[in-house]
Amino acid sequence: MKNLYDVVVVGGGPAGLTAALYLARARYSVLVVEKEKFGGQITITSEVVNYPGVMQGSGVEITEKMRRQAENFGAEFLLAEVTGLDMQGDLKTVHTSKGDIKAFGVLLATGAHPRKVGFKGEDEFKGRGVAYCATCDGEFFTGMDIFVVGGGFAAAEEAVFLTRYARQVTILIRSDDFTCAAATADLARKNPKIKICTNTVVEAVEGEGSLNLLRYRNLKTGEVTEYRPPEWQTFGVFVFAGYTPATELVKGLAELDSYGYIVTDANQKTNIEGLYAAGDVCIKNLRQVVTAVSDGARAATELEKYACMMQAKTGIKPEFKLPERAVGQAEEKPQQDSGEIFTGAIKKQLQTVFAKMQSPLVLELSLDDRNISQELKYYADEMASLTDKLTVTTGTNDEKPCVRVLRSDGSYTGIAFHGVPGGHEFNSFVIALYNAAGPGQAVDEDTLAKIRSLNKKLNLKILVSLSCTMCPELVMAAQRIAAENEHVTAEVYDINHFENLKTKYNIMSVPCMVINDTDVIFGKKSIAELAGILAQK
Repeated sequence: MKNLYDVVVVGGGPAGLTAALYLARARYSVLVVEKEKFGGQITITSEVVNYPGVMQGSGVEITEKMRRQAENFGAEFLLAEVTGLDMQGDLKTVHTSKGDIKAFGVLLATGAHPRKVGFKGEDEFKGRGVAYCATCDGEFFTGMDIFVVGGGFAAAEEAVFLTRYARQVTILIRSDDFTCAAATADLARKNPKIKICTNTVVEAVEGEGSLNLLRYRNLKTGEVTEYRPPEWQTFGVFVFAGYTPATELVKGLAELDSYGYIVTDANQKTNIEGLYAAGDVCIKNLRQVVTAVSDGARAATELEKYACMMQAKTGIKPEFKLPERAVGQAEEKPQQDSGEIFTGAIKKQLQTVFAKMQSPLVLELSLDDRNISQELKYYADEMASLTDKLTVTTGTNDEKPCVRVLRSDGSYTGIAFHGVPGGHEFNSFVIALYNAAGPGQAVDEDTLAKIRSLNKKLNLKILVSLSCTMCPELVMAAQRIAAENEHVTAEVYDINHFENLKTKYNIMSVPCMVINDTDVIFGKKSIAELAGILAQK
């Protein structure tokens, strides 16, 4: 049976990746389905120092090692959105944007997303001063005052991170003190650039285009303070007030507590046969990478028993595909720097993608005399050297540096990147080439019909930062739509090299999308969400 697994893991954060590692190592077929980017919320953390065995590392580095380790044991991965679960019968069905998948068991490890506080102006100024990701947006507030709302781990850690940009950071805590570990709180307390206000809540933010007023109140004294930035300046408000569990898939199905977290037993089993949960979607006192990993390992161990039982009951045994490289061998040593942009491992991955491309493409470069242009040329030349499906030519685009993706006949695919598509946008650009050349990523029929029905000229400017973990989903969605519909163009800009656009559209958060140079929209969007937005234009 096609698309049949012992277990499907929904969510590619630390809990899901650990479960996949354990299941694959035990020779059970497992598929991890992730809708955005493998790694989860921890990927927005620039420095992790409390994970055992890792002295220091970024969230991206740690979770990428987890993913590779699981893959080396035979785990499979799919970038798609899970739209529903059917838990009836021996074989459960996981409905995704790329088709249905059958499995004996399902592990929900979808994590949580930042919770809004609800103060006046929070929604209105999202992306124009109110932010939820220090790594993505901190740099926009260089030399300015920043206020951090919250008193937990994230608030304390990110406040310290933000001091590298801010003139001063003020932490506004609702309770009497921090609610995180003393060691984490002390790092904030001892930082000379951080001021702490306890028993304090934000009442409102105001402004014209950007923030020019913050009003907060002391809960004990009732004193109201109004902060205004120096003339001609603005400021930032970063909200780290906890998370809301991503349990929409199982509402009305699995038992949830009053806050929306999934109720499980000690072995991560829910009240639904074959459904397990792990990580930040579960009830727990501590939400850290180490506890998510523990949940994932425990759930996987139970799912091994469950899958074994179901194999015996049904007589069905999903195929386990042993990876080519024998697990247990030493991991390939990093190559010494040879001046090449792509490592040997990345080159192999690129060649795998290029081999699947149906049509040749042309990378049209428009360059100036800046170093960033030379970097783009080197990048494109080296990529083209890996395949006969890509050639490089020169162009005359006004917004340099720029790489436009053309078909072999010279026609424009609607996809362009201004800057060098590295960092978190490397995968996005490679997938854009795959989508432009065909066959492209699968899209569900309803969304595809909506994309093809767009009959007006739509120019999408997507402004990103290469360090932004929330940007790739919007970028890939816009580029996939552009590849499918000739009326749509998707031009991605590395905001660090296009200050004029940041000023023109008053951008203080990424990702940011500008439609036809007028409508400005902030935040990540799935392809279905973006298609819906564009259909209204």
